[in-house]
Amino acid sequence: MTKLHTLTFEIGTEEIPAFDLHKATLALPQITEQALESARIPHGEITVLTTPRRLIVMVSDVADTTEALDEVFRGPSVAIAFDSDGKPTKAAEGFARGKGVGVDALERRFEGDVEYVFATRSLPASDVAELLPEVLSSIISAISWPKSCRWGRTHEYFSRPVRWLVALLDEQVIPVEFAGLVASNETCGHRFLSPGPHTVSTAADLPAVLESAYVLTSEKAREEAIREGVACAEKTWNAHAELPEKTLLEVTNLCEYPTVLVGAFDEEFLLVPEEIIVDAMLMHQRYFPLYDDNHKLTNHFILVSNGNPECAETIIDGNERVVRARLSDAKFFYEEDLKRALDTYVDRLDEVVFQESLGTMRAKTDRVVGLAEHLAKDAGLDEADSADVARAAYLAKADLVTNAVVEFTSVQGIMGSYYATAAGETDQVAQAIADHYRPRFAGDDLPISLVGRIVATADKLDTICGLFVVGQGPTGSSDPFALRRSAIGIIAMLEAGLHVSLVDAVNASLDTYQASGVEFDRQAIYDQIIEFFVTRTKVILRDSGVSPDSVEAVLATGIVEPAVIIARARALEAARTQSAEVFDDLATAYARANNLADQTLGDVVDASLMDVDELALDKATNEAAVAVERALAEDNYAAALEALASLRTPIDTFFEDVLIMDKDEALRNNRLRLLNRFVAVFAHVADFAKMTKASK
Repeated sequence: MTKLHTLTFEIGTEEIPAFDLHKATLALPQITEQALESARIPHGEITVLTTPRRLIVMVSDVADTTEALDEVFRGPSVAIAFDSDGKPTKAAEGFARGKGVGVDALERRFEGDVEYVFATRSLPASDVAELLPEVLSSIISAISWPKSCRWGRTHEYFSRPVRWLVALLDEQVIPVEFAGLVASNETCGHRFLSPGPHTVSTAADLPAVLESAYVLTSEKAREEAIREGVACAEKTWNAHAELPEKTLLEVTNLCEYPTVLVGAFDEEFLLVPEEIIVDAMLMHQRYFPLYDDNHKLTNHFILVSNGNPECAETIIDGNERVVRARLSDAKFFYEEDLKRALDTYVDRLDEVVFQESLGTMRAKTDRVVGLAEHLAKDAGLDEADSADVARAAYLAKADLVTNAVVEFTSVQGIMGSYYATAAGETDQVAQAIADHYRPRFAGDDLPISLVGRIVATADKLDTICGLFVVGQGPTGSSDPFALRRSAIGIIAMLEAGLHVSLVDAVNASLDTYQASGVEFDRQAIYDQIIEFFVTRTKVILRDSGVSPDSVEAVLATGIVEPAVIIARARALEAARTQSAEVFDDLATAYARANNLADQTLGDVVDASLMDVDELALDKATNEAAVAVERALAEDNYAAALEALASLRTPIDTFFEDVLIMDKDEALRNNRLRLLNRFVAVFAHVADFAKMTKASK
C-alpha cells in the first residue's frame, strides 16, 4: 500500500504589502493545484497560510510516486495517413514524431465508420520527492505581484527579498533552490518576539512551531484576534469602533501577532471637523476611531501593534505622538483656511490642471456651472433652487486648493461644505458641495437633495464628455479615469428621480467644449458617449437579473435614455415573469404578424372589406394604440404592456378564422394593412420578435 505524506513549503520574506499578500493568499491554492497536476502528483487537500513575512502551502496525502500512465492520441484517418501503396504519408510521420513514437508503432482503429491511426505513449511512475524541487520552484515563479524587486546579486524577482525557504515531505527536506537559497527545515518566528531560527521536525508541525514563536499563520486567525481585542476595548471604554473592511484587511496583513491597544489625543482637536480627524487616523495611520453611544467621535482610538505586548505603554505613547502631530497640522490648516471666504479660492483653481488638453479646474468649474444651470432648467427647479445649483457648482471644487484638502485629500468636498457654511452659504449649497462626488461607487449613497444630484451629475458628465472629446474614453478593461463608475453614478441618480434628459445634457456639455475651442468630430463623439451610457445601463440591468432579451427588446425601439430603458426593461421582465404564458403567446403573435406585415402597403384599412373578426381586431388595435400612447406619456410602462396584452384574444381569433393571404388582392392587402397597424402599436414599447428569437 502506498504511503501518504504531508508536504509543507514556506517562502520566508521581508514584509509583503498587505493587499498584495491578500491577493497572493487567494491565488496560491490554484497555483499549487496546477503545479502538482502538471507533474501528475497525487495529493489531497491544499491549505494556504500567510503572514506579512511568509507564504505557506501545506498539501496532505501526497503519494510516494506518480501513477504510470498510458496516453492514447487519435491521429489522421488511415486514408490520409497512408498512400495507395500502404506507405506512411508525411501526415502520419509528423503525427508519430509529435507524439514521440515511431511510425511502425501507430495502431489502426475504427471510430464509427472511419478508421484512424492512434499513438500510445507510456509514462512510467516517478518518485515524487525527485519531482518536488522543480514543482515547488515553479510555484514561486508563478505567483504574480503588482510590483517585484531584485536584491543583492540575485537575478530572481519576488515581491520582497526572500530570506529563507522551508520544504519538507514529512521529515525529508526537499532541496528547493531560489535566489541563492536552498530550502531547509529551519523557519523564523516573529521578528521581535521570537526570531529563531526554529527547527521543524516534520512537515505537519510547521503551524504549531510558528504559533509557539508568536506567529498567527492565517488571515482569519489574525482578524479574529483583532476583533476580540476591539470588542474588549469597546467594553472597557464604553464606546464602539467602526472597522472598515478595507482598513481591517490591511491591518490584518500588517502584523503577525496583533495586539489591540487604545490611545488618546487632546480633546481640543475635537473642534476640528470630524472627517479630518478620521482621515488622519484611519487613512493615514490605520487607527480605528472610537465613538460614544450617540455616534459622536471621542478622543480615543484603537491601534493594532505588531510589537511586544509588554511594551504597550511605550507603543501607545509613540502612536499618540504621531496622532498629536497629525491633528495639530489638521487644526492649523483648518483654522488658516477659515480666514478666507470659500469663493476666494475659486480663481486659484487655475493652479490645478484638470486634464492636459482640457485646461484647469477653473475652466472645468465654468463648464460645470453652465451644465448645471441647463440641468436645473430641464428639471423644472424654481428660482431659489436654481440659484443654489449655480452657486454650489461654482464652489464645488474650491476646496481643492485649501490647506486641509491638499494635506488630507479624501475630505475634498466635505471640507468645502464646512467652509461654505462658515462663509454664510445656504444649507442646501453646503450640502450639495459635500455630496457632489457621490455616488462614489456602486451602492454608495446618492446626494441628499435634488440640487446636490444636479451638481453631481453636471460634474460627472463634464468629465465623461471631456475625456471622450480628447480620446481618453475607456477601452476594454482599462478605465484609468473611472468613467464607468461616474456613468453608473449618473444613471443611479436618473433612476432615482432626477427627471432630466441625458441626451440633451450630453449635447449641452459638448456645446461647452466646442465653444471653448476644442476641435472634435461632434457626431462621432456624441454617438460614443450615448453608446457608453447605454452599455452601462445594460450592465446594470443584467446585474439586477433582467434577461438580456428583455433589454434588447426595449433597446430595439431606439430609446437611449437610461432611466427609460431601465423602467421599461424591468416592467417588461416583470410582466413576462408574472404572466409568462400570456406573454409568450403575445410575443409569438407579434412575431407572426410582423413576419407577414408589408410596410410598403401602409396601414390605412377599408372597414367595408372586413368581416367580424377583422373588425374586432381593428377596434382592439385602435383602443390599444390610444392606451399605449397615454401610458407612455405618463411613463407608466406597466400599463402600456397591459394594453398590449389585451390584444392577445383578437389576434389569436384573427389568425384562426381569417385567411390572410386571400386570392382576392384587395382583401389580402387590406388584411396586411391591418397587421401593419397591429405591429405599429408595439413599435414604441418593445420588439417582441427579439424575445421570441431568444427563447427559441
